[in-house]
Amino acid sequence: MIKLSVVVPVRDAESYVGDALASLARNARRDFEFIVVDDGSVDATGQIIEDFCRDLPGLVVVRNDAPVGLADARNLGISLASGRYLTFMDGDDWLAPGYLGDLVGAIERLDCDFVRVDHVQVEGRKRTIHRAPLATREVVLKPRDHILPDHAKTMVDYPYAWAGIYRRDLGDLLTFPGHLHTAEDRPWIWRLHRDADSFAVVSLAGLFYRRMVAGSLTRTGDARQLHFFDAFDLVFADLEEEFVPKAVRTFRALLAHHLELGERLSPELRARFEERGATALRRFPADLLAGTALDPERDQILFDLLERR
Repeated sequence: MIKLSVVVPVRDAESYVGDALASLARNARRDFEFIVVDDGSVDATGQIIEDFCRDLPGLVVVRNDAPVGLADARNLGISLASGRYLTFMDGDDWLAPGYLGDLVGAIERLDCDFVRVDHVQVEGRKRTIHRAPLATREVVLKPRDHILPDHAKTMVDYPYAWAGIYRRDLGDLLTFPGHLHTAEDRPWIWRLHRDADSFAVVSLAGLFYRRMVAGSLTRTGDARQLHFFDAFDLVFADLEEEFVPKAVRTFRALLAHHLELGERLSPELRARFEERGATALRRFPADLLAGTALDPERDQILFDLLERR
């Protein structure tokens, strides 16, 4: 019987995927399976994955002839999973030895729907531990109770799917909005916290997350960046009134951040991004915008956007 399924979407990651798969090999157990979805890679990624087939027990490889994006690649992996529990890893990250066993131990010990963990952020040679926002650890809680307050960073502001482990029988709560090519984790984490019954946070940091990798969407300024707005349309859809200020504040903060990085966009795409941002802000009542102020610098960025558009 498979206890844990690890879903690993990867595309054109020949420089990193060997490290990722080697770290899975150091975590392998007879009751673990590793579902690697090669999302239409055109570099040596596919060959590197094939080379691991002999050395990584439980490896399942599927390939998309053409890229479908991170969300749908994850969804394909989820559909093939057979484990009692599910977790994720991206193809340019890696795991500490024994980390997956510790993850399984945590969710079995706490007996809840999902467990969230800390992670290690990697930028070049620099390593920084990033903590999940909730200070309460090793206690089973209701996910809805940790969406608020709206003025502080909470668990819905920590959307990384790979920073946790989930009961696979959560079913559709674990699937991602497939038409999104960025920010797909935002509506995903909101839905999980609104609709799941129980969760916990544990002090475990065994996933190493590479930031600012060449080709990642954090570095790419193409039309996929516009999916940020589509993602928040899903967050706001049918959102309970009590959570609206939190979602608006988060949207405004992320919009200001994207505008600060606007130089990565072409002039035409930046204009489209700004137009959608201004249109979105104008949908909110003035008193709601006033009540979700950020700080003078970011508020000025958003004020200037409305003045320009």
